[in-house]
Amino acid sequence: MDSPNTDPLTDPFAENNLQPYFVLHKSSKSSESTAKSPGKSRKRRLDSSPKVSSTNENTSDDLKMEAFHCVWSKIESKIKDALTSINADVFDEIGQWVSESFDEICSCRGPVDPSTSSLPYPFVNNGGIVKKLFTGLVFTKNIETVDDILTFADLGLNLKSSGYHVANISSLDFSTKNGIGGCLRGLLRQLLMVDVEAAEMSLLASWYNDRGKYDNPVIVIIEDLERCSGTLLSDFINMLSEWAVKIPIILIAGVATSVDAPRNLLSSRALQHLSTSIFTLKSPAERMDAIIEAVLVKDCAGFSVGHKVATLLRNYFLKQEGTVTSFVRALKMAIVQQLSIEPLSFMLKFSVDDGDNKRSCSEELAKLPEALVKHAFDLPSYRTFSVQRNKYVEPNVMTLAHGLSELQRVQKVWRSLLMCLHEAGRYHRVALMDLYWEALDPGLYNSRSSDNNLESAKGMSLLSNNHHHFRQQKADFTNQVIRKMRDLPAAKLSQLLKSWERLTDGTTEVHEKINELQFQMVSEDGKSRRAELTDISKRHINRRSLNACTSSEKAMTLATNLIRENMQPIECVPFHELVCFRDVDKLQSALVGDPRRRVQIDLLDFHKILKCGCCSKSVGTLVPSMHDTSIMYTLAQEHGDLINLHDWFQSFKAIISRSGKKGLKQLASPKKRKDSSSSQNNSDALSQARFCRAVMELQITGLLRMPSKRRPDYVQRVAFGV
Repeated sequence: MDSPNTDPLTDPFAENNLQPYFVLHKSSKSSESTAKSPGKSRKRRLDSSPKVSSTNENTSDDLKMEAFHCVWSKIESKIKDALTSINADVFDEIGQWVSESFDEICSCRGPVDPSTSSLPYPFVNNGGIVKKLFTGLVFTKNIETVDDILTFADLGLNLKSSGYHVANISSLDFSTKNGIGGCLRGLLRQLLMVDVEAAEMSLLASWYNDRGKYDNPVIVIIEDLERCSGTLLSDFINMLSEWAVKIPIILIAGVATSVDAPRNLLSSRALQHLSTSIFTLKSPAERMDAIIEAVLVKDCAGFSVGHKVATLLRNYFLKQEGTVTSFVRALKMAIVQQLSIEPLSFMLKFSVDDGDNKRSCSEELAKLPEALVKHAFDLPSYRTFSVQRNKYVEPNVMTLAHGLSELQRVQKVWRSLLMCLHEAGRYHRVALMDLYWEALDPGLYNSRSSDNNLESAKGMSLLSNNHHHFRQQKADFTNQVIRKMRDLPAAKLSQLLKSWERLTDGTTEVHEKINELQFQMVSEDGKSRRAELTDISKRHINRRSLNACTSSEKAMTLATNLIRENMQPIECVPFHELVCFRDVDKLQSALVGDPRRRVQIDLLDFHKILKCGCCSKSVGTLVPSMHDTSIMYTLAQEHGDLINLHDWFQSFKAIISRSGKKGLKQLASPKKRKDSSSSQNNSDALSQARFCRAVMELQITGLLRMPSKRRPDYVQRVAFGV
């Protein structure tokens, strides 16, 4: 058998090992047994073939795998950049604090004497002994620590770039099982780069005072303070404080709950040694907004999700794990599922490539088989579009390229308007995730478009209380943003319009309308100032306030009209199935997991995991070279809830002994009848042993229940895939 040829990707998210999902080819039909159990009329089978099209599978598989590598590497890079950018201010603040703390330590200690480097309690210039440990408490605002591990790893890299000696210690090192020696051993392992048997602080002191390392402090980062053993952590702090000047150690610890966490965890003696400073990271919601903006809104890879999938991801983040890592894992699954389902999804690669993408896309489309081009025009989105326009277009490569170009143009306008809404929502802390989820709703857009065709809706605001239709719409977050624009001062409103002008650069239909409103506001402001200079009566005192209100109303009307006319979700655009993942059921199944069904499918389609040539050529038939457990489970598909052990064994024996029948006939001569009988007994014993082992494996995996005293010759099937 050939060994599996896997090429795992380098992933900084330790929990995101999704290697099983990298198999992008379609599964073959379910294996069917040739041996049937007599007397059983009711059968239960597991359908292991996914509902996907097999059109030109061999043609697009390589392109899909290449597209996955390109798309995910680009998205992964954008996620890293977004998280680094959002934490940059806090990291700079921590770096400044570390520098000031080290300067204060250096001002207290005397000249470095290498001969006394292994002695604690160093005397300082003022004759006293300093045992304070500068400690930075970093509040993560996150109950789950999986995101914090990545954050503190980035913090360590940031501090190392400044020349500091950094050691990241996990809360697992502060367990009672490891003791204080385990904490110190982990610290020395990272700084000295060697494993030591006898962990002592004198080793660290000697290392620190050699080769000029005393020019920078030693920074110890503990990812989660509250998960550590309080007793061990207190002893560790007391030990570090004894060397606080000889080895200028600065402690940084992550805290998830409140300022009282150290007081509740540490002893009073350890608390006396701490000189604390407080830093606060961005909340998980803010980090999520940064990722959504970088990956899904700014179109870094051309991939998008439908409204139902966005609803699942939003609820998954808000109501379940609430971690960025879980969202990234779900997004990665969605990309893999999209590439697995849609034959033409490999065109996502053209959105990632640099250079002349349009030319590259046209060239690749020209190479497509006619069946794949026809498949694009058979998509539901294009059929609906053709019916609505009552226009037939010949399905060819040029038409498909034009449709994809129009899809990109519409999405560019949609993204720019969404960022304009987000910019307005910043004043009132409306999350981008909520606006993104709402803007993807095709039902909301269709209701706005249908209402736009009504003459009575002309000139009316999206928020008009006189119109019953908009009151029924569920655009809560969008309505909130537009409604709050009325309360913006003139200065902030002008600043907001300038931001809109910058965000819509490149979208002519939107950019011109914003420029027109800005021109009107400047003209009205100039007229108002001239009126105030010529008329000093009291009735003109609040004229500018009146003009400000008028400008706010105009900005609200402009935002309403732009959203109604131009903010078209991707699910309302032809050919969106090529780049937009909408199968929420498949994604939910992948997130929640169905291990028992996965085991059953793997047993039936084992040849795709083992990748053996002998079994792959005989798909649908049972051959002796198959794995025993797979043979047994395939035979079990021919039975109902109960399986007769004798019939099952005979069927299994007939399969595995098929290759040896010819040899048995040659041993049937009278002279070798005794040897033949002995060989037959050995063969039966081997078959029984293999049968028992396979039954035991099926029981361990939870697919079988062993015989009972009442019916000792039957086993019961427990799991069914139907």
